Amino acid sequence: MTDLDTASLLWGLFFGSIGLAYFLYGKKQGATVPLVSGIALMVYPYLVTNTTLLVIIGSLLTTAPYFIRL
Repeated sequence: MTDLDTASLLWGLFFGSIGLAYFLYGKKQGATVPLVSGIALMVYPYLVTNTTLLVIIGSLLTTAPYFIRL
């Protein structure tokens, strides 16, 4: 059983929402990097339990489509 606190739930919801937007954008535009970032942003909050690590990984995945242009 995992220990979920309010901060983890809210950060997971926040990054999951951004992930959904990236996924829909990537699917519509045919862009690979936003599509993959969106899927990763929607899935990783289920795997990471540390709130600090959740924010760091989410920030990196959120900014990845800006810096990686394919």
